[in-house]
Amino acid sequence: MLILFTSSCSKDEKLVAAINEQDTIPTLTSYGVSTLISDSGVIRYKMVTEQWDIYTETNPSKWVFNKGLYIEKFDEKLHVDASIQADTAYYYDKIRLWELRGRVFVRNQEGSTFRTEELFWDQGKREIYSHKYMKIVTPERSLEGTEFRSNEMMTVYSVSNSAGHFPMQDNQPETEPMQ
Repeated sequence: MLILFTSSCSKDEKLVAAINEQDTIPTLTSYGVSTLISDSGVIRYKMVTEQWDIYTETNPSKWVFNKGLYIEKFDEKLHVDASIQADTAYYYDKIRLWELRGRVFVRNQEGSTFRTEELFWDQGKREIYSHKYMKIVTPERSLEGTEFRSNEMMTVYSVSNSAGHFPMQDNQPETEPMQ
């Protein structure tokens, strides 16, 4: 009986040693964050989140927004010209990758809206992509599909496995019926 108990304890110690405290405890946590982000002294973004956890000891280090994230992008006159909202977000700073999860909603500078459950923004490659279902609504059309890829501004994009609604105008001149 003593041998059985001793061997089970040693296995538990190995299991506990595999879980690193830095993997589960953030280095810094901020609550009720509303911050402005500037570039060359000009305000460009506003970020709002209920909780912001920063993990510096993980590989890669990351920021975690488990209670949602909302970002607004401003034009030069400080008017909101784009926005992003997600239920959960992660930012991996060493690889400069944003991962948005849950109900993700984006409105670009042209007024088009994008809805999905997953969206990645690779700042190094300057592209945005998703492998999940995506619904895009523009002033001219509505489009749905998967395998979304776009530039950073979400103005030039492609969607695979797509379907959509494209209103067409009837510009055909009426012709006389054939006799």
